[in-house]
Parts: sequence; structure tokens; C-alpha cells
Amino acid sequence: MAKTNTNHIPTNQDDPFRATIEEIWAVLRETVEQQKEWQRGWQKEWETRQEKHQAEAEKHQAEAEKRQAEAEKRQAEAEEEAKKRQAEAERRQREWEKTERIVRRTNKQLGDLHRRFGQLAEHLVAPNIHKRFNELGYHFGSHAPGGIKIFDEQGKTKTEIDFLLENGETIMALEVKTKPAIKDVEHHIRRLEILRDHRRGLNDKRTIQGAIAGAIFGPEEKKAVVEAGLYVVEQSGDTMRIDVPEGFVPREW
Repeated sequence: MAKTNTNHIPTNQDDPFRATIEEIWAVLRETVEQQKEWQRGWQKEWETRQEKHQAEAEKHQAEAEKRQAEAEKRQAEAEEEAKKRQAEAERRQREWEKTERIVRRTNKQLGDLHRRFGQLAEHLVAPNIHKRFNELGYHFGSHAPGGIKIFDEQGKTKTEIDFLLENGETIMALEVKTKPAIKDVEHHIRRLEILRDHRRGLNDKRTIQGAIAGAIFGPEEKKAVVEAGLYVVEQSGDTMRIDVPEGFVPREW
């Protein structure tokens, strides 16, 4: 029986399908290189994706910061606008309060002026007004100054007349104003109508005429008084004068 040689190394000559060591190493090196190439490609793709994600994240961050900045800007503008509106409201409130104080002071001054002129009228109109009318041929012998009232059946005041001048034929009713207005003409006409009805009820059939006296007369107001057939009585220095335009005919009630 023959003895087997255990040191025999098979070769591709023994088995044509068996690879050599060099071939195996060559395959292993190629595989390793392919793995490295795949890893480099994957690494590059991963880095590219990371860079893309990072860029998108930075873009989103920048957009978010931009939106935040815009929101803060709008908020600041809104707060500034609110402050301006508040300041404007406070300014208007101060102006309104100032105007209100001026109006109150002016009304008080006007009230004082009316009272002072009412007192002045006692000194200017009352002593001499009948003389001014007498110069026009009326021959008034008496006058009744201050607050001549006419009452209705219930005892309520229907009207009040500042001055009455009387003679046997005529009653002259005067209304005294600081600065007569056009509406005062209408009011005085109504006052004269009430006086007429009252006197007719007393069987007093004398002619009733009217006049408006004023410290300050505007041209439009004076024209309205004259056109209504009322006398214009103006302040002149320390007395009063009656302005009678040419062709003026007093109205009678």
C-alpha cells in the first residue's frame, strides 16, 4: 500500500477551477476599492444632501428671521401709530378743554356784558330816549323802563318789553340788545303782536310801533330792522341816537 504525501499543495494545474492566491488578493483588493468608491460616493452624496438640508434650513431660518423682523417692525409701527393716535387724542382733549374754558369764559364775559349794557341802558336809553323820539315829532311825555311784562290767563309771562314810551296816540316799544341779531327782529315783531292783542283786550286802540336799541349794530342787522319797519336806536358816545333813513315809514300794529 502506498503512503499519502501530506505536504502536497494543490495548484490550478491539479484543479483548473481553483484560483491562485494572487487572483484572490486581486479580487479582494478590487472589492475593497469598490467598497471605498461606493463609500466615497455615498459620503459625497450624504454631504451634498447635508449641505442642501443645511442650506434649506438656513434659508428657512433666514425667512423666519425676516418674517420675525417684519412682524417686529409692524408691531413697532403699530405701537408708534398707537402712540401718535393717543398723543393726538390727548392733544385734542386738551384743545377741547381749552376751547371749553374759552367758551365758558366768553359766555360769562358776554353775560357780564349784557348785564353791564342792561345797566348802561338804564343810564343811556331811559333818561333821553323820549327826547330823541320827540325830536321826530312824537311828543312822548312818559316812559316806563325795565321789564314790562305781559302775562297769560294762567299767570305765565308771555313777553317782556324793555321800554315803553306812550302818549295819547302812540305806544313805542323798545327792545335793548348789546349786539342785535337778525333773529331779534322776528322776536320783537312777535313781542309787538302780543302787546297789541293785550292792549286791544284792554280796549286800548292806540297805535303801536317798535324800535330796537343796540350798542353795536352790524349793517345787515340794521337793514333787517329798517325793512321790518322798526326804528334803529344806536349808541353814540354817552347817549343814544335814532337812525332814520330817507323814506323810512314806521310800521304800525
